[in-house]
Amino acid sequence: MSANSTIQVEYEQLLTYFPELSELQKGQFKQLFPLYQDWNAKINVVSRKDIDHLFLHHALHSLSIAKVCPFKPGTDILDVGCGGGFPGIPLAILFPKTQFRLVDSIGKKIRVVQAVADALGLKNVRAEHTRAEKVNGRYDFILSRAVAPLKDLYQWSKGKSKTKSQHDLYNGLLCLKGGRIEEEVREMNLNYATYPINEFFEEPYFKEKYILYVPL
Repeated sequence: MSANSTIQVEYEQLLTYFPELSELQKGQFKQLFPLYQDWNAKINVVSRKDIDHLFLHHALHSLSIAKVCPFKPGTDILDVGCGGGFPGIPLAILFPKTQFRLVDSIGKKIRVVQAVADALGLKNVRAEHTRAEKVNGRYDFILSRAVAPLKDLYQWSKGKSKTKSQHDLYNGLLCLKGGRIEEEVREMNLNYATYPINEFFEEPYFKEKYILYVPL
């Protein structure tokens, strides 16, 4: 299958899993590939061997969080170590009435995030060059994708959670993790839940990928 065919097929797979998307949202998702392809030629924010799988490996992977916890209007989300904008940017498209603050310690990546958000017209995204542990404010959920061990994420997140919850899941951490995560969780002695992503998406890529939830 050619690169163009792969991109189109995976874009259509995303639409199949989220049939309620508006025409505006469909257009915003479709723009993700040319935007990241262009930026990736200048600043490597997505693996170059992986760019043709942007919709499956990055956008759809990010959107798996929505299957566990659909964010309500007025929700405040912090995405720590957002890299090029995942999971925050796809989720911001899906939930335009939720506010997303995306932070990363690498300035050039935040530059890409802000440029992509501006190009997509996402008014609900704030990108900031800072370290997670220096972030102030309180949030409904704190997100991460393959950023750091749970013990670090938990330490960075303490004191940043709102005291009042408006979702079925109590406010906390939602982390996209892969492989064996039991040991990482066990050493923390925390309440937690794991959600296998292959229960939501049938593609083999998601076979050993999980969403780890830790209430705060």
